[in-house]
Formats: sequence, structure tokens, C-alpha cells
Amino acid sequence: MNISQLAKAVGVSTDTVRYYEKQGLISAPQRQANGYRRYTDTHVDLVRFVRGAQALGFSLAEIRAILPQVVQGTLGRTEIEQQLKAKMAQIDAHMAQLKTLKKELAATFSALRCAPHQPVAAAHATAPDSGSGAGVAVARRAFAKRQPQST
Repeated sequence: MNISQLAKAVGVSTDTVRYYEKQGLISAPQRQANGYRRYTDTHVDLVRFVRGAQALGFSLAEIRAILPQVVQGTLGRTEIEQQLKAKMAQIDAHMAQLKTLKKELAATFSALRCAPHQPVAAAHATAPDSGSGAGVAVARRAFAKRQPQST
């Protein structure tokens, strides 16, 4: 099959197929007499595997690391379970970071003291990184210091 037939069979663009080939995710196909690439069912299976792994959140680097075992047929259940557990742990850690960031964003939103129609200067809108990227404690102090005193 040619590149457009492969792309259509797996639901990707021809550019994606070329990119996967360039990145070493799929092997370079044989060339026909006219110079066109000639893909096989193995290429279809590999592109489907790559796309499925990407859909599960695996990076191309992570996929590339296990592809030799996939191609050789030596990727066992134990290895798959380890990869999936590691990915779930990464997702859990990322979710925890996002929850912290959401809390800090909500606290920063609550700390805003200027009137809605007033512009906020860049110096008032940014804060040093507190670990999650929001810097809410410093932002609160900065907003509090810059607010006019009530009389």
C-alpha cells in the first residue's frame, strides 16, 4: 500500500506517517520502482500502536523506548503493567499539581481588591513562583500593599 492508503487505514495524515518514519517509530518502507513508499500490514499495526499509546498519554519518547519489544513480540504483560502504572502515577502527580494550582488561582481571584473596571498594572498582576506557578501568598501581599487605605 502507498502512504495515502496507510494514512487512510489508520486515520492519520500522510505527514504524520512521514514524521513517525523520520522519528524512527516505524521502519522505512521499501521503495517501489517508481520511488513510492510501499507500506505493509506491519506498518499499519505499528502506527495503530503508536496512536493508541499516544491516546493513553504516552509521549513519543516513551513509545520509542518500548517499540523494539513490540516489534520483536517480546513485550509481556508485566512490562505493559509497569508502563501503565508508571503513567497512572504521573497522571496522579499532575492532577495533584493542578488541584494546588486551582486552589491558588481561586485564592488569587478572591484576593483581588481593585474595582472590576480598573486596569491592573503588570506589577500587581504577577507574583514570584510559589512552586505551583501561581504565587498566591506573594500576590496577596502585593495586592494588599497597593490598595488605598480607607479613612
